[in-house]
Amino acid sequence: MLKSGCDSESGDRIADRFLHNARKTKFLINQGGTSMILTLICWVALIAFIGLSVKKFMAYGSMPQHGRQDLYPIPLESDEKMHYGGSYMEEDKWYEKERHHNLKGEIVDMLVEMLFIKKLFVNQNGFWWLSYSLHLGMYVAIAWSFLMVFGAFLPGFLGTICVLLGTVCGIAAGVLMTVGCIGLLCKRLFVKEFKNYTTPQEYFNLIILMAVSASGLLVWLGDMQFEFGRNIARAMFTFQPLSNFYADGVPVMLTVFIVLLAFISIYIPVTKLSHYVGKYYTFHKVVWDNEPNMPGSKVEANIIAAQSKPKDPNALKWSAPHWNPAPPTEEQK
Repeated sequence: MLKSGCDSESGDRIADRFLHNARKTKFLINQGGTSMILTLICWVALIAFIGLSVKKFMAYGSMPQHGRQDLYPIPLESDEKMHYGGSYMEEDKWYEKERHHNLKGEIVDMLVEMLFIKKLFVNQNGFWWLSYSLHLGMYVAIAWSFLMVFGAFLPGFLGTICVLLGTVCGIAAGVLMTVGCIGLLCKRLFVKEFKNYTTPQEYFNLIILMAVSASGLLVWLGDMQFEFGRNIARAMFTFQPLSNFYADGVPVMLTVFIVLLAFISIYIPVTKLSHYVGKYYTFHKVVWDNEPNMPGSKVEANIIAAQSKPKDPNALKWSAPHWNPAPPTEEQK
């Protein structure tokens, strides 16, 4: 009996030591290990998103001049000409006159397209509602991110306003993005005209975006004022482990949300989701660019520079005669 009692006491001590070590391990992971990794992941994702976006802008900007379309009406023209789709070339001896860009018209047209995707609304109204839900949700999510930072550090009334606006934006962003992703997935799965040209990557893009928004909503269900967003901001800008703001450790769903958000932040700039870069150049350098090709002009210099570039041996075999001229015939020889 004595031996049995000793064994029991020894077993209790082992169990206590095991539980103590388990709690200590959990504490260490939450305080200095996994939780700090989450903070680092947030910084890596933010820096990667900005850096990769800038790199893509620079890559597009360094490409040879595109074949311009000059599709009128062009917002760079005066309001009068913009109204009916006119051009400065209608004027007598336009090449001797100074040209004036309509900066206001350019900014207004650009903002309308960016904020409301006007051309999609005009040309494919039925598709616009779902696409705009997703895009508007992403815009609101960006606003939510800034409000989380301001709400974390601004004192008093301003901080309270940021918290309230952040709550509204967070809910709106999560709902709009989730609804938009689900609707677009269904459209691409069940509407033949879309299904025929939808690639696996496009399905993946919608699924991962939906996973980010849905996981954010799930975290919100346990944190109705989005305190987790302000905690992420505090952890990032004070460079602390995220668990410093959670007595019981970082919630699992919050960890999932952070990892997914970090992944999509790095993924967007290197895929077709980065069309925010291409759209700028499409409008400004292709559709709207009606700068004349005059002797000694920048346009002429760009064309000469492009023509003098050596051909890329890895480029596609384009059959255009000025790129791959046909071998001379016997008569030509």
